[in-house]
Amino acid sequence: MTRTTAHRCTMICLLAAMVGVGLFMTPGSGQGEEARVTIDASQTAPPISKYIYGQFIEHLGRCIYGGIWAEMLVDRKFFYPVGSKESPWTVIGPEGSVTMDRNQPFVGVHSPRVTLKGDGSVVGIAHAGLGVVADKEYAGYIWLKGDPGAAPVMVRLVWGDNPGDAGETEIADVGSEYRKVTFRFRAAQSTDNARLEIVSKGNGHFYVGTVSLMPADNIHGMRADTIALLKELDSPIYRWPGGNFVSGYDWRDGIGDRDKRPPRKNPAWQGIDSNDFGIDEFMTFCRIVNTEPLVVVNTGLGDVEMALQELEYANGSVETRMGQLRASNGHREPYRVKYWGIGNEMYGNWQLGHMPLEEYVKKHNEFVAAMRKLDPTIVVIAVGNVGPWTEGMFRHCADFFDLMSEHFYVGAKKDLLEHVEQAARRVREIADAHRRYRKEILGGKAIPVALDEWNYWYGEHLYGELGTRYFLRDGLGVAKALNEYARNTDVYFMANYAQTVNVIGAIKTTKTAASFETTGLVLALYRKHFGQIPVATTCSNSVLDVQATLTEAKDALVLAVVNPTAERQHLMLQPSGVKLVAPGRAWEIAGDDPMLFNEPGKPPRVSIVEREAPHSEKVEVAPYSVTLIRFATAG
Repeated sequence: MTRTTAHRCTMICLLAAMVGVGLFMTPGSGQGEEARVTIDASQTAPPISKYIYGQFIEHLGRCIYGGIWAEMLVDRKFFYPVGSKESPWTVIGPEGSVTMDRNQPFVGVHSPRVTLKGDGSVVGIAHAGLGVVADKEYAGYIWLKGDPGAAPVMVRLVWGDNPGDAGETEIADVGSEYRKVTFRFRAAQSTDNARLEIVSKGNGHFYVGTVSLMPADNIHGMRADTIALLKELDSPIYRWPGGNFVSGYDWRDGIGDRDKRPPRKNPAWQGIDSNDFGIDEFMTFCRIVNTEPLVVVNTGLGDVEMALQELEYANGSVETRMGQLRASNGHREPYRVKYWGIGNEMYGNWQLGHMPLEEYVKKHNEFVAAMRKLDPTIVVIAVGNVGPWTEGMFRHCADFFDLMSEHFYVGAKKDLLEHVEQAARRVREIADAHRRYRKEILGGKAIPVALDEWNYWYGEHLYGELGTRYFLRDGLGVAKALNEYARNTDVYFMANYAQTVNVIGAIKTTKTAASFETTGLVLALYRKHFGQIPVATTCSNSVLDVQATLTEAKDALVLAVVNPTAERQHLMLQPSGVKLVAPGRAWEIAGDDPMLFNEPGKPPRVSIVEREAPHSEKVEVAPYSVTLIRFATAG
């Protein structure tokens, strides 16, 4: 069979009430009553694809820069003039002592030129607002040139107001050509307002090409604390670089010497992109967190040649032109990227390069025909949007893609049950629409869905510049959506939670700390402990969301229960086709308030708690909880 036969708790409860054998429990009314859960292990659905636990990262807000990437300096390549209102860099010294030189800039269109007074006064530039932790080391470098009289130039990391509250590196020689000088500091106290100073008391001029400062424990330029959580998340695939960002992004800006890559205005979002995190860094990221890449090509302002060059750069041998370029950038072996997204949300007028469907289908087919000719092994994901756009793509492009992308975001609802339900409802509605398309448009052909952006996204509770703050109620909603994916495995091959870090991410970071949101805890829990084979599951309580799975080896059964009520709930298990062996293990995410949330750098209010499940015929779940309960099976 292709679907579990009875998985809607609402329908089961209504049927049970009709024959007088069920108990209907409303929120807050069921304490002490028992819900009946029937589990028929002989009725299974197609296995849950591991790619349901995918993630999505975009150059938006502090997802990559300030979240994944460890660079502490906001504008290290001086896109904005020093001292301007947009720049994080300020002038130390009299007005006019720092100008932006356009004559042979180190990178971009200009570089800072510092004019020294020669009277022993300190002149230079400074970047404040840096977060440092006591007794932690920070490493960096500067590209510098200048007149001989400008030496010594001092690079200082200042973490306090007293004269000794700083580390200092003296650059004794300043040459006429840019050279790279490294420095290293150990902070003596913690602060979120440390500053980096580059100053001199000499005479003449010195020029700053670019500067970098990172925690010394960075992992190939990535934050160690974020990487540790990403490894716990254990997502099998990451979509990059967009998102709206990709439709104005030239991937060629993000390769080669990182210090020489030009900074650009972010084409879709606020701020600038330093181009420090390009395709090579993304592939390194994938290797570090043991995941697969999904690369999206630019079908907005980009053209076919740009996409072909990117594909060849990623997958071509060193005998190819772009493969040689990749090797010259330090990556001889092809990346062998399998999954390729062809554009992003091209149906929307907010998208750079947006065009009517009748024009876009031609562009899509042109891209895919050329890319498949270059590399026939790729798996292609098309832009979809349930309704006329997806229908048109199926009618005109069905032979030119392997997976259909869909996106959804849901907002905040005042009613808790409605808030928790809405993501699962969208998963179900999209699945139902695609079953209709298979029948009415595709003649029975099954093209799976890649729901490569999905999440709660609302602005009522913003966590500063980091984006939406997620509460326990959002975690309950994500868990219910994951249960719904398990009920629709005939449709879904992939889903990518958006976005992994900050903004609307499962992980939030401050300048010096990182932690899981409630949504991240749920994603990590399901990825690690949920089973792979959905089995027919029904529940007599319409408020609870319950779904059982078998492990791949069928040696254990895992029951997932979402309880959005204020009461502890008791469930009587009625399995058939399998015998459950007690005791089992339970993992629980719960709290006494659906508005609980976690904050980086503070003790968690919500966490995963493991406990024993002593009985196989009767289990209980806490109020406002997501619980996975695993029993070994026999017979």
